[in-house]
Amino acid sequence: MKILLIEPTISTDQKYHRKLSNRLNIYPPLTLAQLAGITPSSHEVEAISERYQKIDFHWEGDVVCISCLTPVAPRAYEIADVFRTNNIPVILGGWHPSALPEEAKQHADAVVIGEAEGVWKKLLTDIEHGELKPFYKNDTPVDLHDVPSANRTVNRGIGFIAGVQASRGCPMGCEFCGVTNSSDGRVFRKRHIKNVIEEIQEIRQKYLYFYDPSLTIDPTYTKQLFHAMKHVHKKFICFGNADVLQKDKELLQAASDAGCQKWFIGFESISQDTINALGKRSNKVEQYTSSIKEIHDHGMAVIGAFIFGFDTDTKNVFNTTAQMIYDLRIDIAECTVLTPYPGTPLFNRLHREGRILTKDWSKYTEHNNVVFQPKHMTPDELLNGTKQVKQKVNSLSGILRRSLHNKQFFMHNMFDNIFQTF
Repeated sequence: MKILLIEPTISTDQKYHRKLSNRLNIYPPLTLAQLAGITPSSHEVEAISERYQKIDFHWEGDVVCISCLTPVAPRAYEIADVFRTNNIPVILGGWHPSALPEEAKQHADAVVIGEAEGVWKKLLTDIEHGELKPFYKNDTPVDLHDVPSANRTVNRGIGFIAGVQASRGCPMGCEFCGVTNSSDGRVFRKRHIKNVIEEIQEIRQKYLYFYDPSLTIDPTYTKQLFHAMKHVHKKFICFGNADVLQKDKELLQAASDAGCQKWFIGFESISQDTINALGKRSNKVEQYTSSIKEIHDHGMAVIGAFIFGFDTDTKNVFNTTAQMIYDLRIDIAECTVLTPYPGTPLFNRLHREGRILTKDWSKYTEHNNVVFQPKHMTPDELLNGTKQVKQKVNSLSGILRRSLHNKQFFMHNMFDNIFQTF
């Protein structure tokens, strides 16, 4: 059977700088390679990421499989409709179809809800036998010990950084998070370290991006992973929680020895009241400074993520957060607009309160639109305030002010900060 895997992008009609940022995106594609990895070798698999390639709508094969997040759902539906018009069956999966399977089914012959590994072979067999079902969903969380390595031979494009995953799941339960509130998203699972290392050794790129929701959920496992990575000579970025990184010096040393260059930390807010309201138990604002200092002392940089628009936020939050980013000596600041993704408790609450302003999913980008009514400001004030913080902390003077103290990563931080302005 001939299978086409597609990762849509937000728009195919983009300005040059947006096209460039799409191609240089530090978040490398991984889902298509993971799907190819679990596909039996008896099938022929092609993959297209619209970040790098154009889709051939005259493609001739047996089935098209599209994975999408919320902001690219309209584009995914558009692609699906064209192929179905050409009498090619379409399978939709990913976070958005998992959250709204009935909506997705209007544009697909079948929808995969949640993780694909447990149902993929059954789905392909059903297609071959003409017995395709409308929905496929795992009865139990996928056992990552049984999941093969991603097949990166299907990934084309410039790809100077490769995605990899050692674990899944986050038990934190933050109200806004699409990961922890997805199907089986709170069930933490790990791959065998031997399998992860073997996969990493096969990756041709020198730089890796770990897609694990957090590599600090099980520090013992992560230390073993980092010790095993010490001799594979890779550089990488990974997610972590501030509380663990503040106190576990052994973990930080193991990360540094393994080649970690940056820890991505979701600080989310500088207000402890906000942190408490959203349910992020790992964050103590009073520990932010010591967490960052420990990471710097071990020769690594910090990507700090901040979100604006929580119900506790007033218009003062923008200036105070910008100043705190300087005071904390955060190397790279990612500032986004709170976005209530379908399937999250945040979306459900705001919907009940009549505060969802649009269900045009293409606007759910976290950057250029406000899709709900904030509590203490207008949507324009939230959007403009967020943009002002981004422009301030990512200006040349702002970058120099924060980055020169960590000269080891200055050039990397310079590039990544500029990228955050797109």
